[in-house]
Amino acid sequence: MKKLLIVFIGCITLFSCKKEEKKLKQEVPFVWNGANLYFLLTDRFHNGDTSNDVNFNRTHEPSKFRGFEGGDLKGITKKIKEGYFDELGVNAIWMSPIVEQIHDGTDEDTGYTYGFHGYWTKDWTQLDPNFGTEEDLKELIKTAHKHKIRILLDAVVNHIGPVTAKDKVWEENWVRTTPQCVYKNYETTVTCTLVRNLPDVLTESNEEVALPEELVKKWKAEGRYEQEVKELDEFFKKTGYPRAPRFYIMKWLADYVKEFGIDGYRVDTVKHVEENVWQEFKTICDTAYEEFKSAHPTEYLGKDFYLVGEVYGYGISGGQFYDFGDKKVNYFDKAFNSLINFEFKWNAKQLPSYEALFAKYDKALHNELKGFETLNYMTSHDDGQPFDPKREKAYETATKLLLSPGTSQIYYGDEVARPLIIEGAEGDANLRSPMDWEELKKQDTKDLLAHWQKLGKFRKNHPAVGAGKHLMISERPYLFKRSFEQGTFKEEIVIGLDLPKGEKTLDVAAVFKEGTLLKDAYSNQEIKVTNGKIVINTPYTIVLLENN
Repeated sequence: MKKLLIVFIGCITLFSCKKEEKKLKQEVPFVWNGANLYFLLTDRFHNGDTSNDVNFNRTHEPSKFRGFEGGDLKGITKKIKEGYFDELGVNAIWMSPIVEQIHDGTDEDTGYTYGFHGYWTKDWTQLDPNFGTEEDLKELIKTAHKHKIRILLDAVVNHIGPVTAKDKVWEENWVRTTPQCVYKNYETTVTCTLVRNLPDVLTESNEEVALPEELVKKWKAEGRYEQEVKELDEFFKKTGYPRAPRFYIMKWLADYVKEFGIDGYRVDTVKHVEENVWQEFKTICDTAYEEFKSAHPTEYLGKDFYLVGEVYGYGISGGQFYDFGDKKVNYFDKAFNSLINFEFKWNAKQLPSYEALFAKYDKALHNELKGFETLNYMTSHDDGQPFDPKREKAYETATKLLLSPGTSQIYYGDEVARPLIIEGAEGDANLRSPMDWEELKKQDTKDLLAHWQKLGKFRKNHPAVGAGKHLMISERPYLFKRSFEQGTFKEEIVIGLDLPKGEKTLDVAAVFKEGTLLKDAYSNQEIKVTNGKIVINTPYTIVLLENN
């Protein structure tokens, strides 16, 4: 009787399973060109711990938005846990540098400024307490990885922070303080200081040098000099590199890979450093990543370490090369997976149509840049000419950025039209105001955010959007498909833009079979393909069609 009962239940389960059998969805692969990356200034995003807002007696009154505002690692972690990035379809976060900054500030033409932005390094081996602790960083990465979000830190090798009363200049065998770059050719862009009072690391030197006296004094006062020296001795013995300035710095940066398991680096001021340095940096980072993976086999998301470079002025029209005038350099060669594309915002503004924009990027990524990535943006922290400075095209910004081939880089606040022109702010301070979370309570802001969320999640769920092959289906109504294939994963999606509001009939026979049940991810409606077409009634001018 007991055996019969078991068989009977098994039969019911069998029939039930067969009746409701559905095609299992394939696991969506992560592809960097299909990624939706969110770039934030750590200090300006969210304050998760007010107890660390003031350190090193940084109490001088700064100019408008040129001091620390309180944002920190705990604040970012909190927003990850709340699902803010999940709802935005974000699967990678790039944070501005979090290493210890100069303790004092500078009084330049734009007013008194602290190193809140993270690009004025004092000590690569420690986090700045304004941003948080090592435990905070571990928690952030652990939390992000649970949400399938990759974390990029920001690497600065080119220079140290400005010289101040509290922050002394390093020795002449470490840095140069003249000449200042004039950007006329390769030499006057690389072998020079970016700006006045920003000591330039001698990255071209292979001369063995001792540690800067400033660091020696600091580490001894903090009781960690012996440990730091021991680790350096082990690194140089293991690698055989000379104790030249660049290798010290690369070792310190690689420690964040080996010890914390970050997924990549965005690298600052790439064209101001000799190209061979980045090939060395890639080797060192790759080795560190392998060491982390070996020690933590379940705590990483990707197979390869990712490097994206800031070659200021690079655009995809140059293919793999940046032209200094007297020399062309390929920074992709044995170094970067991707370069930030400074051209995208101009293409988005000047090309006559969505199709012209999409076709240009499809052609470049599947030809000259095949095997590499491009990081597209509309707004950034140091580009004084954003696509939409007055925030009058916030919806268009999202549509063009998130639906274009290549990696999309949302700059914090793009999704809520954070103002880029601030009364009383000078220069790039206009681009760096704190994220206003109260703004999300307004209905207009909620509506705009919903637009970014729908497009962002569609991009995240479908690598075809950013990494797939683009093909226009019809010009009017404007319909196009993106197709993507990697291993056993294959997908085709259809997107329509500038469509009429209300009822619309769209011919999708070129992509979807008769009787296919589709979903419009923008309106969240289900539609069936009948006679090669779909009929859908929505108040929107966009459709995002996927297999249901």
